[in-house]
This record gives sequence, C-alpha cells and structure tokens, in this order.
Amino acid sequence: MAEYFWKSILADKMQEYITIKKIAGFKFKIEHRWLERYDDYCYANGYDAERSLCKEAIEEFIYGVDYEKNTTRYLKEKVLSGFAEYLCNNGIDAYVCMRKSLPKSKPGLPYIYSEKELADFFRAVDCYPSHPLTNRHLVDPLLFRMIYGCGLRLSEILALKVSDVDLAQGSLFIRQAKNNKDRLIPMAESLRKQCVEYTKRMHVFHTDDAIFFSSPQDGTCDKSTIYRRFRDYLWIAGIHHSGHGPRIHDFRHAYCVHCMKRWVLSGKDLMNLLPYLSAYMGHSDFRGTEYYLRLTADLYPELIRRTEAVLGHLIPEGALYEED
Repeated sequence: MAEYFWKSILADKMQEYITIKKIAGFKFKIEHRWLERYDDYCYANGYDAERSLCKEAIEEFIYGVDYEKNTTRYLKEKVLSGFAEYLCNNGIDAYVCMRKSLPKSKPGLPYIYSEKELADFFRAVDCYPSHPLTNRHLVDPLLFRMIYGCGLRLSEILALKVSDVDLAQGSLFIRQAKNNKDRLIPMAESLRKQCVEYTKRMHVFHTDDAIFFSSPQDGTCDKSTIYRRFRDYLWIAGIHHSGHGPRIHDFRHAYCVHCMKRWVLSGKDLMNLLPYLSAYMGHSDFRGTEYYLRLTADLYPELIRRTEAVLGHLIPEGALYEED
C-alpha cells in the first residue's frame, strides 16, 4: 500500500492520535484509513483547524454520501467522535458526533456440530480430488482439523508461519490475534504428527518466515477462498447451510462446547478448568467462556445438572455473547 501524505491543518493531531492508539495496543488499521480520508476531505475543501472540527464539516463527511451503508457511517462516527474526544481532553474544542448509525441486528446462534457431522465433514475434506492447479487437497485436511482441534479463528490459522508451529513440542504460537494478544497453545499428538507429515510435503525448501498454510503461489490464502471450499465440503457431507450458518467460526464454538461436555462426563472440576480454557481460546475476559457454559447448559442440560450446585452462579443469563 502506498504511503499516504498528510496535508490538512489537523494532520499532526491525527497522526498523534493514531500513534497513541497503537501504543495502547489497538491495531487501528481501519480507523487509520478513515482519518486519512478525513484529512484529505478537510484539505480538499479548504477547512482550517476550527472549521474542520465543527458540526457541519464532520456531519457532511459522515452523511454526505447518499448510497453508503449504515455500517460505513457508523465507522465514520466512531472514528471521528473518538478523535474529537481526544482533542477535547487536550483542551481543543471539537464537535463530538453521536454514534447512531449502527444497524440493529440480533446475534445469530452458533452452530454446534454433532460428532457425526464432524466425521462426515472431515471425510468430505479428505476425499476431495486433487488438481494440479491447487494445493487444497494438501492444505485443507490439516487446516480444518486444526481450526476445530485447537479452537482457532480463521484469521489466526491463516497467519501462521512455519516458525510458529513447533513440531517437537507440538505447540502453536499465535501472534497478534484479537486485541493484539499473543498466546502459546498445545496441540493433540495426532495433530502434531499430521503437522510433521504436512511439513515434509509442503515446506522442505521454505524458510521459517513462510506461511504455513500457503496458497499455490506461496502467499497467504484468502479468507473468501477458504470459505468457498468450506461450503463445498458442507454440501458433500450433507450438512445443510442456511443464510446464518454453519460458519467456519462455528468450529471454534463447537470446540469449546465439546471440551466442557467431555469434562463434565469425566467428572472434571469446571471451576478449575475454565481459566485455562479462557487463556487457550484467547478470550479478553471471562464473558466468552461463560457464554460457552450457557451454550453447554442449553444443549446438554442433563450434563449441567450434575454440576448445577457448583456452576449455578456462573452460568450467565440474558443476551448472547459473541466474541467474533
């Protein structure tokens, strides 16, 4: 991406704000681009510092394009109101716009795969015919097993490099995931062995910086490409797809719920294990883990009844929590 040249009278303050946000641990990539666009808008329209921070200028930038979606307008509101609050806190008068454009939507229920559906899905992946123009028959059997077997987000697995996969210890190093968190997670021995065989076939001549699940051109696989392949496997496996799922991310949900189910059946102490699950999944707080307690209780009430006395105060009620 070409470097942007800041040019409005607010350029220094915008760059200062971006730097502070990134130091605080925010990725701030999308917000960064919107501030560049506002900088260009102010410069193109000849606004000085005072007029570029007034209500008319800010609202014209946010709402001036008729065909934009509410989600786009909400992003503008969020970015410019945050910037304005920063300026106000530093003694500079600025109009803080309302955040009113976010569309109201109901959170979708996650799809929890049954054991039979998982078996049918992985069978479909394993039996997909090879083709000389793609490496999907080599990549996908391990990629989807690792998403489910390690509870990973799609963005996390596609960012893995060869050096992030420790074949000796059987662990994955997840770099700069959601909320800029790193974490080290162990794999099952069966996954470690598959990683060893995969590396022998795919990365004999690659450096440690190579993408572990690479495209045929040795670059990063596109999310939309992986999703299209996922839909192929669902169809072959006979798993019905509606407009709301299943999604690839539902493997992560299923991993958590299945973990809790196994723990309850084996008589494990969930109170002691939940913090480990939260760290393993990279949750920013315990709301994510408690959300899976609620799911497990809804799907397997006979299991939760066994530990109701211990877990009753932990199982949340009310709105669903969706961490992705």
